[in-house]
Order: sequence, then structure tokens, then C-alpha cells
Amino acid sequence: MSNTIVLKKGLELPVSGKAAPVVTGVVIPDTVAVCPDDFKGLKPRLLVKEGDKVLAGSPVLSHKDNPDILVTSPVSGTVKQVIRGDKRKLLAVLIQKDPVQESIDFGAKDPATLDAQQVKEALLQSGLWSAIIQRPYGIVADPAASPKGIFVSLFSTAPLHVCSGTAYAPYLDAIQTGIDALAKLAPVHIGIGNKCADKFKGLKGCGLHLFKGRHPAGNVGIQIANIDPIRKGETVWTLTPSSLIAVGRLFKTGKLNLRRIVAVTGPMAIEPSYIETVPGMPMSYLSAFVGTSTDVRYISGDMLSGKNAGPEGYLGFFDDQITLIREGREEEWFGWARPLRLGQYSADHTYFNWCLKPLMRKRKYDMDTNLHGGPRAFVMSDSYYAKVLPMDIYPLYLVKACLAADIDKMEKFGIYEVLPEDLATCEYIDPSKNNIQSIISDGINLMLKEMA
Repeated sequence: MSNTIVLKKGLELPVSGKAAPVVTGVVIPDTVAVCPDDFKGLKPRLLVKEGDKVLAGSPVLSHKDNPDILVTSPVSGTVKQVIRGDKRKLLAVLIQKDPVQESIDFGAKDPATLDAQQVKEALLQSGLWSAIIQRPYGIVADPAASPKGIFVSLFSTAPLHVCSGTAYAPYLDAIQTGIDALAKLAPVHIGIGNKCADKFKGLKGCGLHLFKGRHPAGNVGIQIANIDPIRKGETVWTLTPSSLIAVGRLFKTGKLNLRRIVAVTGPMAIEPSYIETVPGMPMSYLSAFVGTSTDVRYISGDMLSGKNAGPEGYLGFFDDQITLIREGREEEWFGWARPLRLGQYSADHTYFNWCLKPLMRKRKYDMDTNLHGGPRAFVMSDSYYAKVLPMDIYPLYLVKACLAADIDKMEKFGIYEVLPEDLATCEYIDPSKNNIQSIISDGINLMLKEMA
């Protein structure tokens, strides 16, 4: 083990609905969606039309500013529908799956025999380059950039997080091959958690970093900040564990394989567990986990930073977790004046149930979407938010700088180091009910517009 990093700041939410560590089935839907909005910074150019035949790995979209960057089909089949929104914005390309799956053969390659340019070409041709995220800003990586490092977090600490031993450990060979390939582009850093450290300690050709701490210790942005922080003018690349596995499979087999183990979790999930599926799976295929319940929010990702996909939405390209929680629309009588609230959790011990903590240490709460209040002015000091953010930045001042669209102060207070997900815990504990992640996202969009 190269080093151990202990993070004392953070927050662990006691939510019910943890997935049992068992894969209950394979769910490859009849229709799979390719959604351009999954790839921030990609200006999509449609390469197919309705009725076209595609194989797994066939180009579906390209980047208008860089045609070499492709988004490819995760399955073989027929382009069923092209969905557009306002002003003909491209929302999704639906692909009807063939009964027998076929893939483009890109050719198996040994990363040890390749140089950096050959690795880039293989990733670009297969469409896996779009799985590489560039920081600052969290956009699709620029092939011409020279990152100072490539970072992957092989564990999560988000509420009801994916178990690394269940979702990633079975693919150690692919992970190692992916590391060998990416190491041709830049030094690779792998973050591992304390619970499954033994499963990954044999990985070679990378910097292994053991993290101990509460959420957001598993976020790759937090790990970057504690390993090698991003400064102005610097660039790093990141991949999700599922993307790293896909890279390894590409070089081992020569074929694009985006299958992944996904945790179906949440208080509204019936017998939460793991399934094997592909990105773009319709949420409607989760009927066995939802039953007859109708007032359910379908979240692609975790409950703090995931996307509200809705029952008609799709599993995001970068997500390996689905969270099902109840839509909390009811109003509370007396609101804050009801201090008992034994059925609700408070990170600040606002309710008296914290007195019962020794008796209720293992209690899990059926949390819902109710905010218990509306947005109001910021009333807390920066130290209040900093207690759940293990980064050397000033979160409150950064958020206010984003609200003021003050680029100089955004740079000063750490806009280059964060993505919205990194401040999800700040948003959760915020008594002012502000959408901190949306504010950070708007600030990043302003930086992209003004600094490009």
C-alpha cells in the first residue's frame, strides 16, 4: 500500500434500502437509450437515422468540435427512434436490441506493446474516450491535453453505496489491463476503501491510495484534492470503475462491453439487490423492485448527487447505482416546532431522537424527497459547511462567488477543484435549503463560457 489517507470530515447518512450483496439477474432491455446529456461538454452530431442497423461499438454520436470523439452503441440492433426536445435539441437515441448480439471487433491488444498514441486511437475508435472526464469542469476529455494524472476511485461512500467487492472485484483482470493501458497516457492513481482493500492491493502500475472516512471520501474529486490538488492551468482525467473495466475488456477482447453490476437501492425498493445491465436501461424495467407503488422517485445514481430520471428515464452512462425513494409532497403541521420526530434523521441533532442514539445505533431511516422548508438566505458560517467537506477550500464563499458570477473569486475559492457532487453533503445539511449543487454547476458553466 503506497499510503493511507484518513479524512475526519464528512457525513454518513443512515438510510434504509441497502442492496444485498448478491446479483439477482441480468437485465438487458429490449430498448437501450444513448443520451447526449450524459456527456458534459459534448456537442452531439447525430451519425445515424431511424431504421439504421448498428453493432455494439458502432458510432451513434460524434463531437462537433472534435469528430474523433465518438459515442457508440452499447448493444447491436436497430435505431428505433430519435427523440428531440425544444429547439430540436437531441435528447436520446433509442436502439432496439437484436436477439443475438454482435460487436465490432477492434482487435485485442496488449497495452505493454502500445505507445500513448495507439492507446488513444483504440479508445477513440471504440467510443470509450467519451468515458474519460476532464477536470476542471467535468467535461469529456480533450485528446490533445496533457493531464498530470488519471484518477479512479474503486469505492463509494455515498448513501446506500455500491459494494466494491460485489460490483468491481470480480473484474480484477480487466481493471489491471485498463490500468496498464491508461498508464501509457499519464500516471494512474487508484483510490480504494478500507472495507475491500485486500481485494485490490495487488494492482500494479499505479499509485494505490487507501482512504478512510465518511462520505464524500469515496468521491474521486475529494481524493484528487488530498493526493495532488488541481491548480490553475493543470488538468487531470478521471474514470468511473465501470469505465475502467470497459477499457480493460476492450484491450483484452477487442470488443466494446459496457455491461456492469448495478445496485438497486432505496427505501422504496423491494428486496434491494444487484443486477447486471447496460447504461441506457429504461427505469421501467425496475417494476419488480417497485411493485404497485406509484409515488416513487427514480434516481440514476445516489440520493445526494444522482439525477432524477423519472419512471420514463434511463440509467446514466456513468452510474452504477439506482435509488428508489418516496416523493415527499406532504406538508408538516407545526414544522420545526415538532422536536420529537422519531421517524426522521437530523445531522445536527435537531430532534430529540439523538438522545436515543445508544439504543438506536443501527437504525435506518426511510428518507424521502421532502425538503421540510424552502430556500432562504445563507445564515451559517463557512465552518458549518466545511465540517462535512474534506477539502482545503471555503465552500460557502465559493457558492456565494458562483451566485455573484465573480470569476476571480470563484478561482480563488476553488472552482477548479470541485464538481457539484463534491458539495452534495453541504447541500444536505444546509439549513437555508439552497440548491448548492445547481449553483456550483451554474458557476462551472460560466467558467466554460468565459474561460474557453
